[in-house]
Amino acid sequence: MAKVGRMKLGSQGLEVSQQGLGCMGMSAVYGPPKPEPDMVALIQHAVQSGVTFLDTADVYGPHTNEILIGKMGELKKLVEEGKIKYIGLSEASASTIRRAHAVHPITAVQIEWSLWTRDVEEEVIPTCRELGIGIVAYSPLGRGFFSSGSKLLDNLSQDDFRKALPRFQPENLESNKTIFERVNEMAAKKGCTPSQLALAWLHHQGNDVCPIPGTTKIENLNDNIGALSVKLTPQEMTELESFAAADVVKGGRYPDNLIPTWKNSDTPLLSSWKAV
Repeated sequence: MAKVGRMKLGSQGLEVSQQGLGCMGMSAVYGPPKPEPDMVALIQHAVQSGVTFLDTADVYGPHTNEILIGKMGELKKLVEEGKIKYIGLSEASASTIRRAHAVHPITAVQIEWSLWTRDVEEEVIPTCRELGIGIVAYSPLGRGFFSSGSKLLDNLSQDDFRKALPRFQPENLESNKTIFERVNEMAAKKGCTPSQLALAWLHHQGNDVCPIPGTTKIENLNDNIGALSVKLTPQEMTELESFAAADVVKGGRYPDNLIPTWKNSDTPLLSSWKAV
């Protein structure tokens, strides 16, 4: 098993793993909550493997995901080590990032970034790098698409959030499955899995990037960690990007008006705020 590398996320010196673990799917969104003993075992295995960045939020469940994370006792350690004292943003636009950073240094910005979601490279990523802010890439496997392609939908429960996403609708999936096929072909040539190849592409973006692939299975976690050993040449990076170019990917990230993103949820100007 590859050793999980370490990085300094942002100019504030907060150390985290080169690759984290997204915990959302353990309790919410991707079908019903998973068995608690299995998830506790997965989290403990991740920590023992060197993963020190566990991504959670109070809306996952809601509320149950953070309780689950707390049962391994790692939050207590983070408090004792004085590491829970930094500020991060999620789905923030470049202008919001700048405004927030001017008030208090921002350590990390969490944003969706993967082979088939690259619009953040236009403004958000350059802004983070200009300001020395770390980048936490969520859904780095395209919500599981780069693990198994269109077959992913065969095993989703009826209440899985992904069934409503435009890219997984039949009219778009028929075209998008070609993207996975090409990634899978390159992965086979390099002797790795397609998910490892997709993660490796993100790792090669720079040491300020920390992908947080989510999983509910130990074998998938081990596979994801293995991505740290996959090396890509500049030519391979370019070829991978061509597989999922903007004009190739069919369907948006979310249905219209379902969830605000960095593109349509900018912080209102201060002049528009009313005094309480």
